[in-house]
Amino acid sequence: MPIPGTKRRKYLEENIGTLDVKLTQEDLDRINEAAPQGAAAGERYPEAAMKGVNL
Repeated sequence: MPIPGTKRRKYLEENIGTLDVKLTQEDLDRINEAAPQGAAAGERYPEAAMKGVNL
């Protein structure tokens, strides 16, 4: 699937090529095991650092 912000045609074509990738249930299970949904949760920066973001 195309990634927003792709600037070069060759990268756009490479991204579009992912539409041909077919993941099996085993693939999806292995991905979920390695990076379960919700594993990456929370603030991007610690609270003190957030005070300097988007002033």
